[in-house]
Amino acid sequence: MDLPELAIAALGGTVSMQARNAGEAVIPTVSGETLLASVPELTTLARVSVETLGLLPSASLSFEFLLGVLSWAKDQIAQGVIGVVITQGTDTLEETALFFEYLWDHQEPLVLTGAMRSAKQAGAEGPANLLDACRVALADNSRQRGVQVVMNGEIHEARYVRKTDSLALHAFSSPVFGPTGLLVEGVVRYLRQPTPRMLLPLPQHTTQNVAMLEASLSADTLLLDSILELGYDGLVIAGFGAGHLSEHWACAIERIAQRIPVIVATRTGSGSTAQSSYGFIGGEVDLSRKGALMAGFLCPRKARILLWLLLGSQRENELARYLNNTA
Repeated sequence: MDLPELAIAALGGTVSMQARNAGEAVIPTVSGETLLASVPELTTLARVSVETLGLLPSASLSFEFLLGVLSWAKDQIAQGVIGVVITQGTDTLEETALFFEYLWDHQEPLVLTGAMRSAKQAGAEGPANLLDACRVALADNSRQRGVQVVMNGEIHEARYVRKTDSLALHAFSSPVFGPTGLLVEGVVRYLRQPTPRMLLPLPQHTTQNVAMLEASLSADTLLLDSILELGYDGLVIAGFGAGHLSEHWACAIERIAQRIPVIVATRTGSGSTAQSSYGFIGGEVDLSRKGALMAGFLCPRKARILLWLLLGSQRENELARYLNNTA
């Protein structure tokens, strides 16, 4: 039987972690090759090649590193694989997924997965998640769906998935939209048709810096007032409720938005920013008049990634169009 070809890259994260000595905290030590050996069933599904591109906690991944991973993944497609799977830590998995989503211009699937329990912990789900991710990457109905995250038997679109619990096995969900598919008895079952995607070219430069601040009750404006002099090229604010700020922050935003792009998202964890409901100073209507753009359904972290990529390709003037396409 001529099996399809599949490529896996291991970046590190909890799925690769174990303690070197009894009683010690876990660190990334398990290679992709060792992880693959824990899922012998994969050899009956595909001819699999695996590379360990890093052994890092996902908090230490950088945009530049991810661009290298993306280049590797594109090379695998050019060599004839029908899907690519990447394992990494869950702390930044939702951000990595969106980063790749804007840059993945292939019909073949790119699937990300990880684990909430370390490799040596009782009930470690890393091998099961890897097997599920590979099944998704190999499925014919996964084509033209862009980048997806597979965790805990669920398939999530990169645009919507979020880590919504710090330690639970069911840490990943897609608020409002829900998973786009499930794995049922090992079969990939999609719940809805693929949605249109908006791609970006690879960034021409990577030195741009985008700040992210969170609004909070009675917060001062010391950091906000320093954004321009610190040399930031863009700003994202996790605002109250449907995208609201205090009067003091709103006044600062008016000055900043004249110089650099400013996005206001919601800090709530679910739902969209409003567009035309609240007219008080610091409400979304006022902030829009002051030059800020509302993030819609993009959470603050993902809005920052979008802005970084647009700045890197000198297309920040298209920011509103991309934000309007987040649902």
